[in-house]
Amino acid sequence: MHIVFRSVAVLAENLTMVTEFLLLGFSSLGDIQLVLFVVFLFLYLAILSGNVIIVTVIRLDKSLHTPMYFFLSILSTSETCYTFVILPKMLINLFSVARTISFHCCAIQMFFFLGFAMTNCLLLGVMGYDRYAAICHPLHYPILMSWQMCGKLGALCGIGGFLASLTVVYLVFSLPFCSANKVNHYFCDISPVIRLACTNTDAHEFVIFICGVLVLVVPFLFICVSYICILRTILKIPSAEGRRKAFSTCASHLTVVIIHYGCASYIYLRPTANYVSNKDRLVTVTYTIVTPLLNPMVYSLRNKDVQVAIRKVLGKKGSLKLYD
Repeated sequence: MHIVFRSVAVLAENLTMVTEFLLLGFSSLGDIQLVLFVVFLFLYLAILSGNVIIVTVIRLDKSLHTPMYFFLSILSTSETCYTFVILPKMLINLFSVARTISFHCCAIQMFFFLGFAMTNCLLLGVMGYDRYAAICHPLHYPILMSWQMCGKLGALCGIGGFLASLTVVYLVFSLPFCSANKVNHYFCDISPVIRLACTNTDAHEFVIFICGVLVLVVPFLFICVSYICILRTILKIPSAEGRRKAFSTCASHLTVVIIHYGCASYIYLRPTANYVSNKDRLVTVTYTIVTPLLNPMVYSLRNKDVQVAIRKVLGKKGSLKLYD
């Protein structure tokens, strides 16, 4: 990674006159920015607290030491880091007059944002496979999803996500940026930044599109195939209660998948020329703020096992305080 960023720095020095970017964000909304600051700050604190609770409870309660909750804890950790890359800077800019970000900091922000985002996409695919193995092959589930296999799958998601991110960031920041430096967004996203390049970007955009297909479309198709198999298996269950219980373990995952992949595909599987700032910023808010909030709220806090575990953990802490 150090070598690639060093190459970006050399290319930046030789080809780039732009040393910093101006993040326009929500500057056109005037006084409404104060309201946005309060709303986004509340949502950010809710995201942090929700995901921290989930990770802590999964860590402390042994009944949740299963592959499904193992991947959920990784997803919660990744989403916490994912929002940390974007939201603090956005909140500062809502109050700041100088909304600049240096060329290299912009590259670093894009790298970590895309890395965690792509890791999340791959994790959702792995979680779909976990549900497929649990419902369609329950007898072989301990072998298919052994702890060794879970560790390998989790590591592959992180490595694959950040390697794809590194490729995209190198392609974007190896372009020459001559004079335009106003990024019509609240963070350094691909489309708003690459549009500022003072050269033809078709070849770079095509490779970035291929990366998007590999990270978004392939896992999504894998999830679709997994759920087709899951649906067939569920329909074969004789009792209605059994079918309901089997599907209830998948409903929250499907909700997060549809919102996450739907919004991300809308933004990243289109040509840069089709980027429309106001409409796309609204969609981006959905997958940078709403989706990380949905993870603890929809996927976990509504889960009975997690609710019981939270009460157990809080009960233990309360007992310790009384004993002290």
